[in-house]
Amino acid sequence: MDFNSILLFSKQFALVWFFLIFVGIVVVVYWPGNKKRFEDEGRKILDDDNNENQP
Repeated sequence: MDFNSILLFSKQFALVWFFLIFVGIVVVVYWPGNKKRFEDEGRKILDDDNNENQP
């Protein structure tokens, strides 16, 4: 194996690996059971009672 074939293999492996990670993240985010959790976390940011900067 020369350098170019190792480079080609590593690029292809990285592409497949990052694509699988991306698909996994998308599946977790759009899984129906996680909807309430993500909505609650999104509302916490906008909730004035949870603002740490207020005295």
